Amino acid sequence: MKIEEIREKSVSELNELIVEFKKQLFDIRFKKFTNKYENATDLGKANSEMKELRKSIARVKTVLNQKESV
Repeated sequence: MKIEEIREKSVSELNELIVEFKKQLFDIRFKKFTNKYENATDLGKANSEMKELRKSIARVKTVLNQKESV
């Protein structure tokens, strides 16, 4: 998710986004550690999705902190 899209959302929407992203991250981790991925390409996609989700969570938290300080 791009930073411009995040900045347009309200504080409650941002909190919901964090919860949603964390659920997605948990699901991917759970599949990864229970060996649900059949081949290496699926595992590579999962790793890149996890990386992108972590970045998105950090972006949302940054915008939340900026909104709270204003």
